[in-house]
This record gives sequence, structure tokens and C-alpha cells, in this order.
Amino acid sequence: MTAAAQAKDPALADAYVVRLSEGEPESFGAVFEAYGAEIHRYVAQRLGAGDAEDVVAETFLIAFRKRETYDASRAGVRVWLYGIATKLVGKHRRSEMRALRALGRCTPDRDSEGHEEQVTTQVSAQSLRPRLAKAVAGLNRGDRDVLLLVGLAGLSHEEISTALGIPYGTVGSRLNRARKKLRVLLGETNPMLDIEETGHE
Repeated sequence: MTAAAQAKDPALADAYVVRLSEGEPESFGAVFEAYGAEIHRYVAQRLGAGDAEDVVAETFLIAFRKRETYDASRAGVRVWLYGIATKLVGKHRRSEMRALRALGRCTPDRDSEGHEEQVTTQVSAQSLRPRLAKAVAGLNRGDRDVLLLVGLAGLSHEEISTALGIPYGTVGSRLNRARKKLRVLLGETNPMLDIEETGHE
């Protein structure tokens, strides 16, 4: 692949690096350099910093071991990594619940209060206001995964469908169900309802 082609389409460049790493394993390090910090931020926001290092290391180890089965026609490398990381987060459900419940017991930061904090696509478990953190902890795993992949990672419905291996329509129904539950739990003042539905075109 030419440098010009890689510059025009980073996704093609990522896929090329994964293919290249099949014969030159050391080149896979470029994937970590490109996405390591982003995946770490996502995992840390869901589980807390304590568990993030191990989960991120395992995410990239799994990706490396499965690199020969990576299918660029199904998903970009970034989406593929989010799928692996989200499944690993699911194995740490207790840690996630602990982190969310701890946030739910925190006192809100008065400096951040005002008219409806615009917690849209930048929602993170560590910056969630206590009531929202507690409400998110009350969602089932599937709904929470979809909600946070939209809110934390900014993935589209189609990307989430691919990352989690679920039908496109299921992504929308889980997101709608999560929003409805949060609306009830937060007494009609749910900032998550304004998350942009990036999956709808």
C-alpha cells in the first residue's frame, strides 16, 4: 500500500498494519500506538484505573493472537478493539458495579452544576454525576454496553452492531430501552437522552 493511500484512508492503513504483522509480528506495535491510549481511557472510565491496565493489555494480546482472523471488510481496527475490550469489561462486572456505585455515593461537584449539564457524547463513568452513575449501574449489561459505546466511544449503531456481534436493530432497541430506564430512574431529567444517535443516517 502506498503512503498516499494510507494518508487518504487511515482505516485501510490500520488493516494493512494488521496484515503486515502476520509476517512481521513486531509491526503490530503500531496498532497499540494508535489506539492504546483511547482504549485505556474507555476501559478506565468503565472499571476505574485499577483494572484498566490488565484489561487493556489483554485486549491487545487477544487482538494480536487473532490478527490472522481479522476481517477488514467487517470492521475497522478501532471498532474491532472496542468489541474485544467491551467483552473483557463484561468479565469484570463486579469492578464496574463497584466503580459506578462508588460514584453514585459521591457528592456532586457544585462547580459543574447549572442548567442541564450537556452530558452527551462525552459521558464518562468517572465524570458522571452521582445520580446518573447510580442509574447506569442499574442497567443490564447489554443495554449498558450499547449506551456507553455510544457515550464514551462515539461509535455508530452499525459499528456497535459489528463490535458486539449483535443485529443492527438490537443496538437501537437496547439504546432506547436504556434511555427509557434512565428517564424513569432520573425523574425525567436524564441528560443521556440527548446522546446523538450516530447510528441513524
